Amino acid sequence: MPTARVLRDIKARHGVNANEILRRAYLYVARNQTLPPQVRFQAQLQLNTFGRYTRPTTVKNRCTATGKGRGIISEFGLSRYQFRLKALANELPGVHKASW
Repeated sequence: MPTARVLRDIKARHGVNANEILRRAYLYVARNQTLPPQVRFQAQLQLNTFGRYTRPTTVKNRCTATGKGRGIISEFGLSRYQFRLKALANELPGVHKASW
């Protein structure tokens, strides 16, 4: 069962993906110095109406198994410890312990 942190992160990822194009368009208009100030101001107001989970900075890599936010191996979405446990249990395809 995923923790509340993981569910919040999933919600943020979906929100960012759903609103990315529109948000970038408003940002472009708001930062464009050649446009009239009134148009830029309206774009800034539209940016302010977006929800909390539409900003890309709210997305944080978290372990999908435990919800930890540190030491994440992004290819697998697992923390270092969970990655080690799953690799030793042969639950990750193509991953095995190296020895020489």
